[in-house]
Amino acid sequence: MKISIETFVKSNVGKVWSAWTTPADINQWNAANDDWHNPRSENDLRVGGRFCYRMEAKDGRMGFDFEGTYTKVVPQKEIEYVLADSRVVSIAFEPVDGGVRVVETFDAEDANSAEMQRQGWQSILNRFSSYVESKK
Repeated sequence: MKISIETFVKSNVGKVWSAWTTPADINQWNAANDDWHNPRSENDLRVGGRFCYRMEAKDGRMGFDFEGTYTKVVPQKEIEYVLADSRVVSIAFEPVDGGVRVVETFDAEDANSAEMQRQGWQSILNRFSSYVESKK
């Protein structure tokens, strides 16, 4: 099953793309809630390149690496990648009046309900939008 989520970012596509792909920026927004953080990110943004984002609970009780390999990179338009568990993710960046529509589509995993996955990924996407809009 595929799940799609989206957000609208009041910014230009260059800033949105940069915040999505720059490790220092990723570390600022890539968490589902305030109890988690992303202390380390590596990103080789090219077809065949790999990324690894370390996501951890701030209290240290758990953490995991979110990692994969890029299969498509169209600057400021589209990113596709395959996660380490073979699930496919795509992100589209669409300039629209007043900002950028970001649509993320991913293969659901089996361990958690589709609704839980949708909520978690949407929460991260909402944090992304807020982060970009707060940058001057």
